Amino acid sequence: MNKIKEYIEKTFEDIKYIDKNGNEYWLARELMKILEYRKWENFHKVIRQAMFSCESSNYNVLDHFPEVGKMVKTGDSYRKIDDYKLLRYACYLIA
Repeated sequence: MNKIKEYIEKTFEDIKYIDKNGNEYWLARELMKILEYRKWENFHKVIRQAMFSCESSNYNVLDHFPEVGKMVKTGDSYRKIDDYKLLRYACYLIA
């Protein structure tokens, strides 16, 4: 296995979460960094295209790309940002 592929696979598995039902998932904003996207807007376009591919394959998009929001601190306050809980198939379509 070449070093780059080995690094990407290790990093991908390093950001994996497992929910209470034992399902694997990744957060889109963390995956975005691994795939070296700098702007959420650009990565979100890729996510939307992957959603279209998912739907075209007759899969339920919400099963693979559930939206989640999270609060982030901005100065003295917090604001909600969009994120996605991506299942492995969703990550595959994005990559």
